[in-house]
Order: sequence, then structure tokens, then C-alpha cells
Amino acid sequence: MVERIEHNLPREFYLQPTIEVAKALLGKVLFHRHERGIISGRIVETEAYLCDDPACHSSRGMTARNETMFGEPGRAYVYFIYGMYHCFNTVTGPVGVGEGVLVRALEPLDGLELMKENRGTHALANLTSGPGKLCQALGLDLLHKGLDLTGSELVIVDDGMQVAEIVEAPRVGITLAADKQWRFYIRGNRFVSRK
Repeated sequence: MVERIEHNLPREFYLQPTIEVAKALLGKVLFHRHERGIISGRIVETEAYLCDDPACHSSRGMTARNETMFGEPGRAYVYFIYGMYHCFNTVTGPVGVGEGVLVRALEPLDGLELMKENRGTHALANLTSGPGKLCQALGLDLLHKGLDLTGSELVIVDDGMQVAEIVEAPRVGITLAADKQWRFYIRGNRFVSRK
């Protein structure tokens, strides 16, 4: 898998409508060139957040926390939540719009031992099956906020994997706009955070 790391998704990929990006990210591979080795996982679950969506961080305007969302598409938007978890998002849409895709779950690929150490568990199904878990497993935190996903230590790659069936469902863990069917996952994948 590591040999495919050079096939980064181009910036144009992130300029598609955000809901389309959320679906298109399924099956792609997120790589982190960690100081202790390559860590990667296949994206199996995402959620879309649009600028006029009350559940989106950008819906009330730009702040110090969310300013990355209003910047160049194809950047990492990482934020801290509940005083204990980091969440990883891709910035989508044109500059100034403020949209993104939360990556909710990965299927672990490279760097399994490092992931297990980072997470403090040997349970494979529990390594990256949630947004906080995957950030912990990959060693992602606020230092990665704003990184260019088209060419940095953190990249998303298309290795040609075709997704058989995408499930659309309500987003998880929100109260505003909870009826939107903007959560997407690969049917049957055991690493999806919630079936």
C-alpha cells in the first residue's frame, strides 16, 4: 500500500459539491507520514457539512477555530471536541464558502502496530471506527490543522478501489439538522462507527 502514496487527490477533487466529495472519499486512503513511520487507512465513513447547515462550524461565520474551513479546498480542518477528542475533516468548496467533510471511520492498512500503540488497544475493529479513534490512531491533532492534503505529511490517495454500495444515513452526534441524510458509509464494512 505504501508505494501508492504518490497518487494524491488533486485540489480539483475538493472543489466538487461537498456532498459529492463526502461520497467520493469513500474507498480512498488517508496516509500520515508519521515521524515513526507510515500510518494509513481506507476511508469507510464520512459526513458532509455545508455552509448553510446549522450543524456546520462555519454556519455562524468565521472564527479563530474554523478559519481553515473558509480557506483553500483540500486542506485539513482538525478540531478538538469534548475536551478529549480530535476530529479530522477535509475542506471543500471554493475559498470563502466554509464547507467540509468529516472523516468518521477508516479501515486500518499500514502501521498497525503504531496505531495499536497510539490507541492503547490491540482490538483491530476498535482502532479507527470513529472520528476520535482514527485521529488518535493516526497521531492527528491540532498541529495538523491547515495541512495541504494534496502534498504534505498528510495526504489522501486514490488507489483505484471501487466501492460496491454506499449507504446514506442521518449524521451522528448532532442535534441541529439531524434529519439530513448526509452521512455516508460503505455497506458491510466492519470498521464503520455505527451501522
